[in-house]
Amino acid sequence: MEMQHRPTLKTASSEYIDVAIEKVLVAPVDREVEVSLCRMDLCVTIKGVSFLLQTGLGILGNLLVLLAYAHIVYCKRRLQPVDMILFHLAFANMMVLLTRGVPQTMTVFQLHNLLDDVGCKIVIYSYRIVRALSVCITCLLSVFQSLTIAPATSRWANLKTRLPKLILPSFGFLWLLNMAVCIAAPFFSVAPRNGTVPKFTLNLGFCHVNFQDQLSYVINGVAITGRDFIFVGLMVLASGYILLVLHRHSKQMKGFRSSDRHQSSTLESRAAKTVITLVILYVVFFGIDNIIWIYMLTVSSVPPVISDMRVFFSSCYASLSPFFIISSNKKIKRRISCASEEPKQQSPASEVSHVKL
Repeated sequence: MEMQHRPTLKTASSEYIDVAIEKVLVAPVDREVEVSLCRMDLCVTIKGVSFLLQTGLGILGNLLVLLAYAHIVYCKRRLQPVDMILFHLAFANMMVLLTRGVPQTMTVFQLHNLLDDVGCKIVIYSYRIVRALSVCITCLLSVFQSLTIAPATSRWANLKTRLPKLILPSFGFLWLLNMAVCIAAPFFSVAPRNGTVPKFTLNLGFCHVNFQDQLSYVINGVAITGRDFIFVGLMVLASGYILLVLHRHSKQMKGFRSSDRHQSSTLESRAAKTVITLVILYVVFFGIDNIIWIYMLTVSSVPPVISDMRVFFSSCYASLSPFFIISSNKKIKRRISCASEEPKQQSPASEVSHVKL
Protein backbone atom coordinates (compact mmCIF):
# COMPACT_ATOMS: atom_id res chain seq x y z
CA MET A 1 0.00 0.00 0.00
CA GLU A 2 2.83 2.39 0.83
CA MET A 3 4.64 1.55 -2.41
CA GLN A 4 1.53 2.37 -4.40
CA HIS A 5 0.88 5.63 -2.51
CA ARG A 6 4.33 7.19 -3.00
CA PRO A 7 4.15 7.59 -6.79
CA THR A 8 0.83 9.29 -6.32
CA LEU A 9 2.39 11.85 -3.97
CA LYS A 10 5.26 12.36 -6.37
CA THR A 11 2.92 12.93 -9.32
CA ALA A 12 0.83 15.44 -7.38
CA SER A 13 3.88 17.40 -6.27
CA SER A 14 5.30 17.48 -9.80
CA GLU A 15 2.00 18.71 -11.15
CA TYR A 16 1.99 21.46 -8.51
CA ILE A 17 5.51 22.46 -9.50
CA ASP A 18 4.57 22.53 -13.20
CA VAL A 19 1.59 24.73 -12.52
CA ALA A 20 3.70 27.10 -10.43
CA ILE A 21 6.34 27.33 -13.16
CA GLU A 22 3.67 27.96 -15.78
CA LYS A 23 2.19 30.81 -13.71
CA VAL A 24 5.62 32.37 -13.29
CA LEU A 25 6.27 32.22 -17.04
CA VAL A 26 2.83 33.46 -18.05
CA ALA A 27 2.66 36.29 -15.48
CA PRO A 28 4.92 38.74 -17.43
CA VAL A 29 2.89 38.12 -20.57
CA ASP A 30 -0.36 38.84 -18.73
CA ARG A 31 1.12 42.05 -17.31
CA GLU A 32 2.17 43.20 -20.78
CA VAL A 33 -1.30 42.52 -22.13
CA GLU A 34 -2.88 44.35 -19.20
CA VAL A 35 -0.58 47.35 -19.68
CA SER A 36 -1.32 47.48 -23.41
CA LEU A 37 -5.06 47.31 -22.74
CA CYS A 38 -4.77 50.15 -20.21
CA ARG A 39 -2.90 52.23 -22.76
CA MET A 40 -5.59 51.54 -25.37
CA ASP A 41 -8.33 52.53 -22.92
CA LEU A 42 -6.47 55.74 -22.08
CA CYS A 43 -6.03 56.63 -25.76
CA VAL A 44 -9.70 55.93 -26.47
CA THR A 45 -10.74 58.06 -23.47
CA ILE A 46 -8.54 60.99 -24.51
CA LYS A 47 -9.73 60.78 -28.11
CA GLY A 48 -13.37 60.48 -27.06
CA VAL A 49 -13.21 63.43 -24.66
CA SER A 50 -11.47 65.55 -27.32
CA PHE A 51 -14.17 64.85 -29.90
CA LEU A 52 -16.91 65.32 -27.30
CA LEU A 53 -15.62 68.74 -26.22
CA GLN A 54 -15.02 69.86 -29.78
CA THR A 55 -18.48 68.78 -30.96
CA GLY A 56 -20.39 69.97 -27.89
CA LEU A 57 -18.79 73.41 -27.66
CA GLY A 58 -18.99 73.90 -31.42
CA ILE A 59 -22.70 73.10 -31.59
CA LEU A 60 -23.37 75.38 -28.61
CA GLY A 61 -21.43 78.28 -30.17
CA ASN A 62 -23.10 77.99 -33.56
CA LEU A 63 -26.51 77.66 -31.90
CA LEU A 64 -25.89 80.91 -29.98
CA VAL A 65 -25.05 82.70 -33.23
CA LEU A 66 -28.20 81.36 -34.91
CA LEU A 67 -30.40 82.34 -31.96
CA ALA A 68 -28.88 85.83 -31.82
CA TYR A 69 -29.62 86.40 -35.51
CA ALA A 70 -33.11 84.92 -35.07
CA HIS A 71 -33.71 87.54 -32.38
CA ILE A 72 -32.49 90.28 -34.72
CA VAL A 73 -34.90 89.08 -37.40
CA TYR A 74 -37.72 88.99 -34.85
CA CYS A 75 -37.02 92.56 -33.72
CA LYS A 76 -36.01 94.24 -36.98
CA ARG A 77 -37.68 91.95 -39.54
CA ARG A 78 -34.55 91.87 -41.71
CA LEU A 79 -30.85 91.08 -41.77
CA GLN A 80 -27.97 92.98 -43.29
CA PRO A 81 -26.15 91.18 -46.15
CA VAL A 82 -23.10 90.42 -44.02
CA ASP A 83 -25.37 89.09 -41.24
CA MET A 84 -27.09 86.81 -43.74
CA ILE A 85 -23.69 85.38 -44.71
CA LEU A 86 -22.68 84.85 -41.08
CA PHE A 87 -26.04 83.24 -40.30
CA HIS A 88 -25.60 80.83 -43.21
CA LEU A 89 -22.01 80.11 -42.16
CA ALA A 90 -23.09 79.26 -38.59
CA PHE A 91 -25.79 76.94 -39.95
CA ALA A 92 -23.30 75.14 -42.23
CA ASN A 93 -20.77 74.76 -39.41
CA MET A 94 -23.37 73.39 -37.02
CA MET A 95 -24.45 70.84 -39.63
CA VAL A 96 -20.80 69.84 -40.11
CA LEU A 97 -20.57 68.99 -36.42
CA LEU A 98 -23.93 67.20 -36.38
CA THR A 99 -23.22 65.04 -39.43
CA ARG A 100 -19.58 64.23 -38.67
CA GLY A 101 -18.66 65.19 -35.12
CA VAL A 102 -21.58 63.45 -33.41
CA PRO A 103 -21.25 60.08 -35.25
CA GLN A 104 -17.47 60.16 -34.84
CA THR A 105 -17.76 60.78 -31.09
CA MET A 106 -20.22 57.92 -30.70
CA THR A 107 -17.94 55.61 -32.68
CA VAL A 108 -14.95 56.48 -30.49
CA PHE A 109 -16.95 55.39 -27.43
CA GLN A 110 -17.50 51.98 -29.07
CA LEU A 111 -21.10 52.60 -30.16
CA HIS A 112 -21.22 50.58 -33.36
CA ASN A 113 -23.91 49.83 -35.95
CA LEU A 114 -25.28 53.35 -35.75
CA LEU A 115 -26.45 53.59 -39.37
CA ASP A 116 -27.54 51.28 -42.15
CA ASP A 117 -26.68 51.74 -45.83
CA VAL A 118 -29.38 54.35 -46.41
CA GLY A 119 -28.42 56.27 -43.28
CA CYS A 120 -24.77 56.29 -44.32
CA LYS A 121 -25.63 57.64 -47.76
CA ILE A 122 -27.71 60.47 -46.27
CA VAL A 123 -25.18 61.41 -43.56
CA ILE A 124 -22.10 61.28 -45.82
CA TYR A 125 -23.79 63.24 -48.61
CA SER A 126 -25.06 65.86 -46.18
CA TYR A 127 -21.65 66.17 -44.55
CA ARG A 128 -19.86 66.62 -47.88
CA ILE A 129 -22.29 69.39 -48.87
CA VAL A 130 -22.20 71.38 -45.62
CA ARG A 131 -18.43 71.03 -45.30
CA ALA A 132 -18.03 72.47 -48.79
CA LEU A 133 -20.52 75.22 -47.95
CA SER A 134 -18.44 76.19 -44.93
CA VAL A 135 -15.46 76.84 -47.21
CA CYS A 136 -17.49 78.55 -49.93
CA ILE A 137 -19.47 80.83 -47.60
CA THR A 138 -16.33 81.98 -45.80
CA CYS A 139 -14.89 82.80 -49.21
CA LEU A 140 -18.11 84.66 -50.05
CA LEU A 141 -17.81 86.62 -46.80
CA SER A 142 -14.24 87.63 -47.56
CA VAL A 143 -15.08 88.65 -51.15
CA PHE A 144 -18.13 90.59 -49.97
CA GLN A 145 -16.05 92.52 -47.42
CA SER A 146 -13.35 93.28 -49.96
CA LEU A 147 -15.90 94.68 -52.42
CA THR A 148 -17.62 96.65 -49.66
CA ILE A 149 -14.49 98.55 -48.62
CA ALA A 150 -13.26 99.03 -52.19
CA PRO A 151 -12.93 102.74 -53.15
CA ALA A 152 -15.84 104.29 -55.00
CA THR A 153 -13.53 105.12 -57.91
CA SER A 154 -12.44 101.50 -58.43
CA ARG A 155 -13.63 99.20 -61.19
CA TRP A 156 -15.87 97.45 -58.65
CA ALA A 157 -17.96 100.56 -57.93
CA ASN A 158 -20.89 99.41 -60.08
CA LEU A 159 -20.90 96.00 -58.46
CA LYS A 160 -21.04 97.43 -54.93
CA THR A 161 -24.57 98.75 -55.42
CA ARG A 162 -25.76 95.32 -56.57
CA LEU A 163 -24.14 93.29 -53.81
CA PRO A 164 -27.18 93.03 -51.47
CA LYS A 165 -29.30 91.61 -54.28
CA LEU A 166 -26.68 89.00 -55.18
CA ILE A 167 -26.45 87.37 -51.74
CA LEU A 168 -29.43 85.02 -52.03
CA PRO A 169 -28.61 83.96 -55.63
CA SER A 170 -25.06 83.27 -54.45
CA PHE A 171 -26.38 80.95 -51.74
CA GLY A 172 -28.46 79.08 -54.30
CA PHE A 173 -25.50 78.77 -56.68
CA LEU A 174 -23.20 77.43 -53.95
CA TRP A 175 -25.78 74.87 -52.83
CA LEU A 176 -26.31 73.59 -56.38
CA LEU A 177 -22.57 73.56 -57.12
CA ASN A 178 -21.68 71.50 -54.07
CA MET A 179 -24.63 69.15 -54.48
CA ALA A 180 -23.33 68.41 -57.98
CA VAL A 181 -19.69 68.01 -56.94
CA CYS A 182 -20.59 65.68 -54.06
CA ILE A 183 -23.12 63.61 -56.00
CA ALA A 184 -20.82 60.57 -56.07
CA ALA A 185 -20.72 60.25 -52.26
CA PRO A 186 -24.05 58.37 -51.83
CA PHE A 187 -23.12 55.75 -54.42
CA PHE A 188 -19.98 54.69 -52.55
CA SER A 189 -21.23 55.01 -48.94
CA VAL A 190 -22.26 51.85 -47.07
CA ALA A 191 -22.57 50.66 -43.50
CA PRO A 192 -19.52 48.85 -42.07
CA ARG A 193 -19.34 45.12 -42.79
CA ASN A 194 -17.78 42.41 -40.64
CA GLY A 195 -14.28 41.49 -41.74
CA THR A 196 -11.36 43.39 -43.22
CA VAL A 197 -11.69 46.76 -44.87
CA PRO A 198 -11.14 46.45 -48.64
CA LYS A 199 -8.65 48.55 -50.56
CA PHE A 200 -9.49 52.11 -51.65
CA THR A 201 -11.96 52.47 -48.78
CA LEU A 202 -12.31 55.44 -46.44
CA ASN A 203 -13.02 53.88 -43.04
CA LEU A 204 -14.97 56.53 -41.12
CA GLY A 205 -15.81 54.17 -38.28
CA PHE A 206 -19.57 54.62 -38.48
CA CYS A 207 -19.60 54.29 -42.30
CA HIS A 208 -17.39 53.12 -45.14
CA VAL A 209 -16.84 54.92 -48.44
CA ASN A 210 -15.91 52.13 -50.85
CA PHE A 211 -14.42 53.09 -54.20
CA GLN A 212 -14.31 50.53 -56.99
CA ASP A 213 -10.72 51.17 -58.01
CA GLN A 214 -7.85 53.58 -57.61
CA LEU A 215 -9.02 55.76 -60.50
CA SER A 216 -12.38 56.60 -58.94
CA TYR A 217 -10.65 57.03 -55.56
CA VAL A 218 -8.19 59.58 -56.96
CA ILE A 219 -10.75 61.42 -59.13
CA ASN A 220 -13.04 61.94 -56.15
CA GLY A 221 -10.16 63.22 -54.01
CA VAL A 222 -8.83 65.55 -56.72
CA ALA A 223 -12.28 67.06 -57.32
CA ILE A 224 -12.85 67.79 -53.62
CA THR A 225 -9.31 69.04 -52.98
CA GLY A 226 -9.32 71.20 -56.13
CA ARG A 227 -12.60 72.83 -55.18
CA ASP A 228 -11.33 73.60 -51.67
CA PHE A 229 -8.09 75.12 -52.92
CA ILE A 230 -9.92 77.34 -55.43
CA PHE A 231 -12.21 78.85 -52.80
CA VAL A 232 -9.46 79.14 -50.19
CA GLY A 233 -7.27 80.87 -52.79
CA LEU A 234 -10.04 83.36 -53.58
CA MET A 235 -10.51 83.99 -49.87
CA VAL A 236 -6.78 84.66 -49.38
CA LEU A 237 -6.71 87.05 -52.36
CA ALA A 238 -9.76 88.92 -51.07
CA SER A 239 -8.26 89.15 -47.59
CA GLY A 240 -5.00 90.43 -49.05
CA TYR A 241 -6.93 93.11 -50.94
CA ILE A 242 -8.65 94.16 -47.70
CA LEU A 243 -5.28 94.58 -46.00
CA LEU A 244 -4.01 96.59 -48.96
CA VAL A 245 -7.00 98.95 -48.86
CA LEU A 246 -6.64 99.41 -45.10
CA HIS A 247 -2.94 100.17 -45.50
CA ARG A 248 -3.64 102.82 -48.13
CA HIS A 249 -6.40 104.27 -45.98
CA SER A 250 -4.04 104.57 -43.00
CA LYS A 251 -1.61 106.58 -45.12
CA GLN A 252 -4.38 108.94 -46.23
CA MET A 253 -5.49 109.50 -42.61
CA LYS A 254 -2.07 110.75 -41.45
CA GLY A 255 -2.96 114.36 -42.29
CA PHE A 256 -5.95 114.45 -39.92
CA ARG A 257 -5.82 115.47 -36.28
CA SER A 258 -4.58 112.97 -33.74
CA SER A 259 -7.98 112.03 -32.25
CA ASP A 260 -9.43 111.15 -35.64
CA ARG A 261 -6.28 109.33 -36.59
CA HIS A 262 -6.40 107.31 -33.36
CA GLN A 263 -10.04 106.37 -33.92
CA SER A 264 -9.45 105.37 -37.53
CA SER A 265 -6.34 103.37 -36.62
CA THR A 266 -8.36 101.53 -33.98
CA LEU A 267 -11.01 100.58 -36.54
CA GLU A 268 -8.36 99.61 -39.05
CA SER A 269 -6.49 97.43 -36.58
CA ARG A 270 -9.75 95.72 -35.58
CA ALA A 271 -10.58 94.99 -39.21
CA ALA A 272 -7.02 93.82 -39.85
CA LYS A 273 -7.20 91.42 -36.89
CA THR A 274 -10.49 90.05 -38.21
CA VAL A 275 -8.99 89.38 -41.63
CA ILE A 276 -5.77 87.93 -40.22
CA THR A 277 -7.68 85.61 -37.89
CA LEU A 278 -9.89 84.48 -40.76
CA VAL A 279 -6.87 83.71 -42.91
CA ILE A 280 -5.06 81.87 -40.11
CA LEU A 281 -8.10 79.71 -39.34
CA TYR A 282 -8.38 78.61 -42.96
CA VAL A 283 -4.71 78.22 -43.73
CA VAL A 284 -3.99 76.18 -40.59
CA PHE A 285 -7.03 73.93 -40.28
CA PHE A 286 -8.00 73.46 -43.92
CA GLY A 287 -4.32 73.29 -44.86
CA ILE A 288 -3.73 70.42 -42.43
CA ASP A 289 -6.98 68.79 -43.50
CA ASN A 290 -6.04 68.80 -47.19
CA ILE A 291 -2.45 67.70 -46.52
CA ILE A 292 -3.79 64.63 -44.69
CA TRP A 293 -6.36 64.11 -47.46
CA ILE A 294 -3.64 64.18 -50.14
CA TYR A 295 -1.66 61.62 -48.13
CA MET A 296 -4.76 59.42 -47.90
CA LEU A 297 -5.02 59.48 -51.69
CA THR A 298 -1.53 57.97 -52.01
CA VAL A 299 -2.21 54.85 -49.92
CA SER A 300 -4.63 52.00 -50.52
CA SER A 301 -5.38 51.41 -46.82
CA VAL A 302 -5.68 54.37 -44.44
CA PRO A 303 -4.73 53.81 -40.76
CA PRO A 304 -7.54 54.70 -38.31
CA VAL A 305 -5.36 57.24 -36.46
CA ILE A 306 -4.83 59.20 -39.70
CA SER A 307 -8.56 59.24 -40.37
CA ASP A 308 -9.25 60.44 -36.81
CA MET A 309 -6.67 63.22 -37.16
CA ARG A 310 -8.29 64.44 -40.37
CA VAL A 311 -11.76 64.42 -38.79
CA PHE A 312 -10.52 66.40 -35.80
CA PHE A 313 -8.68 69.08 -37.79
CA SER A 314 -11.43 69.38 -40.40
CA SER A 315 -13.93 70.08 -37.60
CA CYS A 316 -11.76 72.62 -35.76
CA TYR A 317 -12.92 75.54 -37.90
CA ALA A 318 -16.58 74.61 -37.47
CA SER A 319 -16.17 74.53 -33.67
CA LEU A 320 -13.97 77.64 -33.28
CA SER A 321 -15.49 80.03 -35.85
CA PRO A 322 -18.70 80.77 -33.89
CA PHE A 323 -16.71 82.03 -30.91
CA PHE A 324 -14.67 84.20 -33.25
CA ILE A 325 -17.91 85.56 -34.72
CA ILE A 326 -19.31 86.24 -31.25
CA SER A 327 -16.17 88.04 -30.06
CA SER A 328 -15.85 90.23 -33.19
CA ASN A 329 -19.54 90.99 -33.85
CA LYS A 330 -20.99 93.65 -31.54
CA LYS A 331 -24.61 92.89 -32.42
CA ILE A 332 -24.33 89.23 -31.47
CA LYS A 333 -22.25 89.96 -28.39
CA ARG A 334 -24.80 92.58 -27.22
CA ARG A 335 -27.73 90.22 -27.57
CA ILE A 336 -26.00 87.35 -25.82
CA SER A 337 -24.89 89.59 -22.94
CA CYS A 338 -28.35 91.14 -22.63
CA ALA A 339 -29.99 87.71 -22.65
CA SER A 340 -27.70 86.54 -19.85
CA GLU A 341 -28.18 89.70 -17.75
CA GLU A 342 -31.94 90.13 -18.26
CA PRO A 343 -33.07 87.47 -15.71
CA LYS A 344 -30.87 89.08 -13.03
CA GLN A 345 -32.18 92.60 -13.68
CA GLN A 346 -35.88 91.72 -13.84
CA SER A 347 -37.97 92.30 -10.73
CA PRO A 348 -41.62 91.35 -9.98
CA ALA A 349 -42.77 94.93 -10.68
CA SER A 350 -40.96 95.15 -14.01
CA GLU A 351 -41.30 91.54 -15.12
CA VAL A 352 -43.03 92.55 -18.35
CA SER A 353 -40.38 95.03 -19.34
CA HIS A 354 -37.61 94.01 -21.70
CA VAL A 355 -34.28 95.46 -22.63
CA LYS A 356 -34.49 97.28 -25.91
CA LEU A 357 -31.74 96.09 -28.22
